[in-house]
Amino acid sequence: MERVEKKRKLTGALILIVLGVLIILNTMEFYEFSKSWPLLLIVIAVSTLLQKSRDLGGWFIGIVGVVFFVIGNFGDQVERVTAYIVPVLLIALGIYLLGDHLKDHRKGSGK
Repeated sequence: MERVEKKRKLTGALILIVLGVLIILNTMEFYEFSKSWPLLLIVIAVSTLLQKSRDLGGWFIGIVGVVFFVIGNFGDQVERVTAYIVPVLLIALGIYLLGDHLKDHRKGSGK
């Protein structure tokens, strides 16, 4: 039970610190709080992964936080880049799968 209590304290402390910093940045009109809430998800994920690096929930929360943060802050640039990256990744994956298929085919035919 002590480990769970330490995890809660760490997570709570990190959330409070990040929340305070984000509110100050918003008050100073340096950074909009509405664009920064995904950072709280990232903090939760980091504190979870510091406790147990193989926690799939921590990785999932972190990935969701990063995706929302990137889209909220760099949406236009991401859209332009993904217009090229996604097709290239699909082509690369297709070439890899084709090569894997050909390798299996050669093993099956005795070559």
